[in-house]
Amino acid sequence: MRILIVKTSSLGDLFHALPTVHLLKEAYGAEIDWVVNSEYTGLVECFSDVQTVIPFPRRGWAQNFGSFRKKLRMKTYDLVIDLQGLMKSALICRMAKRNSGAKLLGPSFQREGARFLYTAVVGKKDKSRHAVDENLDVLQWLEQPRGPIEFPLLFPETTFQCMEQHPVVVFAPSSRHEAKNWPANRFIELGVKLETQIILVGAPEDSETCGLIENALPEGVVTNLCGKTSLLELGGILQAADLVVTVDSGPMHMASATGSPCLAIFGPTDPTRVGPYGKQHRVLRGSNVSSYSKNDLQSIRQVDVAEVVTSAKEMLPS
Repeated sequence: MRILIVKTSSLGDLFHALPTVHLLKEAYGAEIDWVVNSEYTGLVECFSDVQTVIPFPRRGWAQNFGSFRKKLRMKTYDLVIDLQGLMKSALICRMAKRNSGAKLLGPSFQREGARFLYTAVVGKKDKSRHAVDENLDVLQWLEQPRGPIEFPLLFPETTFQCMEQHPVVVFAPSSRHEAKNWPANRFIELGVKLETQIILVGAPEDSETCGLIENALPEGVVTNLCGKTSLLELGGILQAADLVVTVDSGPMHMASATGSPCLAIFGPTDPTRVGPYGKQHRVLRGSNVSSYSKNDLQSIRQVDVAEVVTSAKEMLPS
């Protein structure tokens, strides 16, 4: 059996889809191909259950549409599954070659009229669940077992010398939205009180925050790798960490999928829906948070340093 998965983005959402893809592989012994935005091609190649990655040229798609369509139609599929739920992803699914009678399934969270392009929408829309569980609706619709939940992936081993001395604590202090960001001065205080080696990670645009933390901590305590790693190198660092202290961000989802323990600090976003998935992780969140707003800069400040220090020390290997 040959299955095509269309899940083009975003960073965290790719990991949310991984358990569903794994269970499809297990259920059918299937050959699985995956369409993803070009910038994530190398990442999805680290997903153990995926045979072929088909890059979607999100930038410059008009010039590259012909070559993309040719790659997409090189194989014929027995099942096509859209786990993105947008009109664009549904159209990609419709372009793929399918065997006679092969179904095209869409997720419960579909929008933009994408449902009209599917054979069926799997499950009822329920945004009170974790995103991982939403994707698993596909298994129920196909009458296949839904567990156990696994994230089969393997990043290349890191070659950074700072990873050789344990315990390794990684700070991922920044996200794309200010409302998700715990103040830098609290990460600084946390770094001092943990009394262990700290590695800072993030995207190039996070360099100012990571620089503040680096400069305020004692010399020799911190290694600042923010903006200095590829996506796969970042995955290798998170995979090897003893603890990842993070806000709601792409690195949080990466670390969670690798199985490295995450201590996630949440503001107004809902950890029930987008928190790290698995019992080895912990989430700290203010007690008076009711709804998400990008303008809510106070919710995450309800999490104090002492609470994070206590949890981090409990989670670190003895």
